[in-house]
Amino acid sequence: MSDPAFFGYGSLVNLATHGYDDPRPARLQGWRRVWRHTRLREVTFLSVEPDPASVIDGVVARVPGADWLALDAREAAYDRHDVSHAVIHEGPNARTAVYQVSPHHVIAPSGDNPILRSYLDVVVQGYLRMYGPQGVAHFFATTSGWDTPIHDDRSNPAYPRHQRLTQAETALVDRHLAQVIA
Repeated sequence: MSDPAFFGYGSLVNLATHGYDDPRPARLQGWRRVWRHTRLREVTFLSVEPDPASVIDGVVARVPGADWLALDAREAAYDRHDVSHAVIHEGPNARTAVYQVSPHHVIAPSGDNPILRSYLDVVVQGYLRMYGPQGVAHFFATTSGWDTPIHDDRSNPAYPRHQRLTQAETALVDRHLAQVIA
């Protein structure tokens, strides 16, 4: 029996934030990325929602022994969905899940739930390392909800898995962010 896998589309794309086995680039058909406001935290979550016309890039990695406990704890605000039929990658087929913010947690967008820049930095760094500059551009182009305020916490990161960015990485994030919020 082969291990199941997850499809990551946010911070899980940044391999420095986890140690899951056999990570590889992957695409998810029929889903799109979106920033979600919830009653759980004062910050916005990156999530996905079904969209038959959309394809997003991300990462697929194995969950050894089907031990979902640690990943489910990391993704506690999310529900796990089987997307085995919708994931494309060069590797062995496995049952694959994606995490989506639980609909019962979602609230209407407001200025009270900003996007943490330290979180966005982690996500973009992951896309840059896995897909290059074109992957970063695709991330911004295929994510909805950029009308959400950004909380600049770079000098004192609130995101627990924050990473150090190079000056070039920081400039890349800032340039793309300026384009989507203009």
